Amino acid sequence: MDGVTEDMDTSSPVRRRDAAGNQGQRRVSMADVARRAGVSSQTVSRVSNGHPGVVEATRQQVLTAMKELGYRPNSAARALKSGRFRTLGIILFTLSTTGNVRTLEAIATSAAAEGYATTLLPVAVPTQDEVRGAFTRLGELAVDAIIVIMEVHLLDATTVSLPPNVGVVVADSDAGDRYSVVDTDQRGGATEAVRHLLDLGHTTVWHVAGPEESYAAQRRTAAWRSELERAGCDVPPPLRGDWSAESGYQAGLRLAREAGCTAVFAANDQMALGVLRALHDNGLTVPGQVSVVGFDDIPDAGSFIPPLTTVHQDFAEVGRRCVESALRQIGAAQEERGTTLVPTRLVVRASTAPPPAG
Repeated sequence: MDGVTEDMDTSSPVRRRDAAGNQGQRRVSMADVARRAGVSSQTVSRVSNGHPGVVEATRQQVLTAMKELGYRPNSAARALKSGRFRTLGIILFTLSTTGNVRTLEAIATSAAAEGYATTLLPVAVPTQDEVRGAFTRLGELAVDAIIVIMEVHLLDATTVSLPPNVGVVVADSDAGDRYSVVDTDQRGGATEAVRHLLDLGHTTVWHVAGPEESYAAQRRTAAWRSELERAGCDVPPPLRGDWSAESGYQAGLRLAREAGCTAVFAANDQMALGVLRALHDNGLTVPGQVSVVGFDDIPDAGSFIPPLTTVHQDFAEVGRRCVESALRQIGAAQEERGTTLVPTRLVVRASTAPPPAG
């Protein structure tokens, strides 16, 4: 290049003259930043990679030098050198459900805290072909590991082709025999919700279930039925919803016509909200005549009328553990397998009470 040099880890040009006296451009290097900031190149690298072990004053000094010189780290060059892209891929079906949105937010936040970017790839149609295509596309986009938020029946190891040497973590699944799985204790949370209502004196608990194909809904329904059977209670037929408040409302209209219904466990807070409205529209008081429990503990649950008793899910912890598992698999000799359960807890508010006398 006629005496003009270019460092791989640089991006912003500075003017200089070559051996013949011609003016050219040289990209700002990490060494240039180090000289300007009065620190080592290693310190510049640590700041550039978001490493937490840098004194704040030194970090600001380096960032100032980067800004003054117009330096931007070349992540592609770093990837070629280290074999790491510092990017996690995320595959999921929909952003319309509370659980998916909050889990995604927690994963992105935890990844950023570790100095990793995230690449999101929504799957529009829940089919094996779409899932296979998503894994292929993420492999082409150069990610170090993949976190999946979707139903287990679409993660058949015999049909899904995984990128080589890329670890996989699955949230909300029962695929622990094939992948690393991180999930909320769905069964434990639902059991605690039903037990709370029975302990208040209700003779049975009706259930508004989530979609039949949902792993979380399956676990919550199974726990509801099991706890009623354990207590020797009648098991009413579950009413099926789709996680939406409207489906909860339609289920609530049916429950309002059930003379013996004094307690309802809804599989999520949005459906519980629909149930509350349906009961109100039919002249039934909560919790005076019917108690209602939800699942998720969304931020607005305490602002329902009445404030909703619900099962709290720690989405931040789910996201953190997903990222931890993904990072452990990067560069590891083999993939992780097994399931990690994040505990739940019941948050008791004003929507539950003993059944009406008589």
